[in-house]
Parts: sequence; structure tokens; C-alpha cells
Amino acid sequence: QVQLVESGGGLVQAGDSLRLSCAASGRTFSSHAVGWFRQAPGKEREFVSTMGWSLGSTYYADSVKGRFTIARDNAKNTVYLQMSSLQPEDTGVYYCVAGADSRLRGVYDYPYWGQGTQVTVSS
Repeated sequence: QVQLVESGGGLVQAGDSLRLSCAASGRTFSSHAVGWFRQAPGKEREFVSTMGWSLGSTYYADSVKGRFTIARDNAKNTVYLQMSSLQPEDTGVYYCVAGADSRLRGVYDYPYWGQGTQVTVSS
């Protein structure tokens, strides 16, 4: 009953910034934890960031902490990922997710996924 659609990906140069958006539908979306995963070519899908629905707690992978910021606007049913100081290793398909507990970091901990949006960072 939760549908997610990502947008905002593209091709940028190292050092640039991008903001990804995820439009959500579903009557209980505001009660879900939300977050982002990514998958680089030839690599496993990995945790990027999550945000809780109760206290708004945020969690980040060590590789993006200090550069990426997650936010949500429940009135607009939208979750964002603001990315700055992008590097080539940030390249991959970024997926918006929703689940029950933002403290969890496993792929299978999140039942709802978007289709993904491509982010490519060139040197």
C-alpha cells in the first residue's frame, strides 16, 4: 500500500551537488521510516541513510556522513536526499525505501522500494 517514485538523478562532476526526491503514496506513509540505498555497478546494494517517523532520528553510512543529508516532508509525502561534494565512488542507482525501523540497515528490512534513479559522478 506504499508506492515510491524517485527523481533528480543525473550526470555531474566531482565536487558538485544533487538533490534526489522521492514521491510517495499510501495512507500510512507518514508512520513509516524512510531512507535510501544505492547500488554501484558490480557491487551489492548498500545502505546510505534512513530517517525515523517518531523522533526524526537520522542515520548515515560512514562513507556519506557529513556530505549527505536526508529530510522528509510528510505534508507533501516526499523524502529527499541532499548530496554535496559528490565523488566518483558515489556513482550508482539510488533507491528510495520505506519500512518499520530506521535503525535497520539491511536490504530485506525494507518492504517498500522505488524503481531507482541513476547518479553518475565524473572526475
